[in-house]
Amino acid sequence: MGGTVAGVGVTALGLGLEGPRGWAFRGVSFEAEPGSLITIEGPSGTGRTCLLLALTGRMKSTEGTASVGGTALPKRMAAVRRVSAVAHVPGVTDLEPALTVAEHLHERALLQRRFGDSLRGLLRPRAERKSEERLRIDAALKAAGLDLASLPKGSRTAVRDLERPEALRLSLALALIGRPQLLGVDDTDLKLSDAERAEIWALLKSVAENGTTVVAVCSEAPAGTVVVSTGPAEPAEPGEPTDATDEAPASRDAQEDVQEDVQESDGKEAADALAEAGRA
Repeated sequence: MGGTVAGVGVTALGLGLEGPRGWAFRGVSFEAEPGSLITIEGPSGTGRTCLLLALTGRMKSTEGTASVGGTALPKRMAAVRRVSAVAHVPGVTDLEPALTVAEHLHERALLQRRFGDSLRGLLRPRAERKSEERLRIDAALKAAGLDLASLPKGSRTAVRDLERPEALRLSLALALIGRPQLLGVDDTDLKLSDAERAEIWALLKSVAENGTTVVAVCSEAPAGTVVVSTGPAEPAEPGEPTDATDEAPASRDAQEDVQEDVQESDGKEAADALAEAGRA
């Protein structure tokens, strides 16, 4: 475990997604090399999360095309999901406040072993599987910059007792356990101080430098990133308001749809892993 990951290039041409009440985003075009840090910049409610989920194969776009490592979207969403992971997405990757950091990490490793690894890996001796799990978790924690010894109760610290930057790092670690080639991170700079924001951006740049292509949602992108801006998808008619918050209902509706889809598809896998961990 550890070392670099072979990231994927990401491109989009005229990409758009129309929800029940209008366009969540539209006309998105960009090109990014493998190992890039791509920032989706814009005000809250302008389809940023929907674009993040579309690029990681978790939401079906309705206009234009995209490609992740040569895999076409939206035609091959399942293939893109196999090489991508998402972190810190409200309603999709929420942490359970009552569970400890160790419980989250263990259960995520179980999910990866059972549904993300090869059949050959499942047949290895138990001691070997446990050792691999420990190595996988340690590598993910290191990549996410989360020091368990610095937490109030170490690995037994409950999520509800984590500070916001620590919770964000934990969510990143959980996503990195699967060694994704593409990592999507939502609300990267939300409710962080300037110093905390700088630390998180340095962390994401480090992840990208180690090979993983990163797509991060933010309100203001730092320098040196591939910036993709979102905003009102269509010009307002005369007399209509132009505030970006007018796009929020479409984005929320689209997000609710994908949250239901992701939760339904992941439900059985999560239940099986919880049962194996003795928590079902």
